[in-house]
Amino acid sequence: MSESLHLVCPHCAAVNRIPAAKLGDAPNCGQCKQPLFTGEPLELSAANFDRHLSRNDLPVVVDFWAPWCGPCRTMAPNFHQAAIDLEPYARLVKVDTEAEQQLAARFNIRSIPTLAIFLHGREIARQSGALDLGTLKRWLQPHLYRP
Repeated sequence: MSESLHLVCPHCAAVNRIPAAKLGDAPNCGQCKQPLFTGEPLELSAANFDRHLSRNDLPVVVDFWAPWCGPCRTMAPNFHQAAIDLEPYARLVKVDTEAEQQLAARFNIRSIPTLAIFLHGREIARQSGALDLGTLKRWLQPHLYRP
């Protein structure tokens, strides 16, 4: 029997079970029928943050950022490109620390941008400061899902 992964839909937040072998086949949500991978970072709020971090079997890379932050805006295109390049082996998400101050406090975010990688709801790596695309992808590489 092949391994199955749980993936939270970026559109309706339904938890989907996908055979690992089918991960690269552009799977759709069983509930809303929309793509489970969108090729762009998903914006999370306090309302949906825990569900996406705890119910995804893929590593979830969180960009804690703010709209007024120059380095955050500089890194945003690199983070977006990484979402395109690294799906379906990681889920990249963004949290606006200005709008979601309780999440920033909960994870002790002291500087932005801060990237954190979570696996099954547990933080496994953290990096502060803006990264270029190559450095970002090298930092993420050891944490990507391997079928």
